[in-house]
Amino acid sequence: MSLTIASINSGSNGNCYYVGNETEAVFIDAGLTCRETEKRMKRSGLLMEKVKAIFISHEHGDHIKGVDVIAAKYKLPVYITPLTLKHSRLQLSVSLVRHFVAGDSITIGGLTIHSFLKQHDAADPCSFRVSNNGISAGVFTDIGAPCQNLAAHFKLCHAAILESNYDETMLMTGRYPQHLKNRIHGDTGHLSNRQAAEFCGAYKPDFMSLVLLAHLSKENNSPAHALASFQPHAGKMEITVASRDVESKVYHLKNTPDKITPIRPVQAQKLTQATLF
Repeated sequence: MSLTIASINSGSNGNCYYVGNETEAVFIDAGLTCRETEKRMKRSGLLMEKVKAIFISHEHGDHIKGVDVIAAKYKLPVYITPLTLKHSRLQLSVSLVRHFVAGDSITIGGLTIHSFLKQHDAADPCSFRVSNNGISAGVFTDIGAPCQNLAAHFKLCHAAILESNYDETMLMTGRYPQHLKNRIHGDTGHLSNRQAAEFCGAYKPDFMSLVLLAHLSKENNSPAHALASFQPHAGKMEITVASRDVESKVYHLKNTPDKITPIRPVQAQKLTQATLF
């Protein structure tokens, strides 16, 4: 069996990522309207009927805008931590809410969704790695700084959707007010192109074949800047950008690693410079 991944949209205007196998799939976040999500799924040749659940990374609007309507229309369970639900203001039917805590692994058919705590300015932010029959893909966005959890899961991925939010020079010389610049490049903000590329170079496994650069800033980044940062670390991997305007290609992963190492959940402790590089 293979694992299929696609970005339905990636950016501050909405985030939604599809991960599935031949019979079922999940959304990681649902930040587009139901109508737009359906339109993009149809163009991609992906079936809404295969989606069996929505997993929520955190409560920011660009990750949850479509959750209420999509979950109600398709009767999808929504996996969300209690703190994230409390701060989200989502109006979900109680019957559709499924609570989890960071570090839990949830099984949906043949898929296993592994959650872990990350560093971001939200109530209880999580990221996810989805595995199927020895194949793994990670959705790693909205990360202020690389942490031990991120490194542990990244090393198991055949493909990753990895945040590469801003170019440092563009951010610091741009028109944003200083407090917003501080928030973005702080340890609970977002990853820069440089941070993401150096992290990828340090922790990518030999069997990783694809990285989708995600959550690019419209104001403080460009696909060309992000791709240029990753070129020294690309090797044989395909590096591409997940758009904030259209869905990505659909990717099918079939390779398997030699060994899978169990992960113990830990606090999202920032990696030191010496540890990272």
